[in-house]
Amino acid sequence: MNANNFLKIFLIVFAMSNTIKAQETKEIEWITFEQLEDSLKIKPKKVFIDFYADWCVYCKKMDRVAFRKEQVVEKIKKEYYAVKMNVETTDTIFFDQQQFVNKEHEFKRRSYHDIPLLLASRKDRPFSLPAIVILNKNFTVKQRVFEYMSTKKLLSIL
Repeated sequence: MNANNFLKIFLIVFAMSNTIKAQETKEIEWITFEQLEDSLKIKPKKVFIDFYADWCVYCKKMDRVAFRKEQVVEKIKKEYYAVKMNVETTDTIFFDQQQFVNKEHEFKRRSYHDIPLLLASRKDRPFSLPAIVILNKNFTVKQRVFEYMSTKKLLSIL
């Protein structure tokens, strides 16, 4: 292999590693509730929960816009465990020695899992999306937001 070919290969590998590194920092590392429970046992940290549904247009827009902005990604990665949950999942989830399910999925077109109903419900108002719940290190709800959030608004609540 001559020096010219070696240099080309080196530059390609270097460019690819920088591209991969840039992509790594631009995504939130979403975890499940089961992973959250294990993580909280190891190191208590604030929790950011994004409840969504496949049909929710504003949820998808937040995924494409606000959750991709470098400032948001970095802040969430640094200060929070980030959980993303489809509110219509039919999975049984075990958390804090309890079992949570979607009780009505066989009877209703749009049925919601127990966890979003427990954490993201409001008195005298129907459940709505998008729904963001922020918990402190003690797993106490600090804030609930039920609307599309721009990058600026999301950063202000973080």
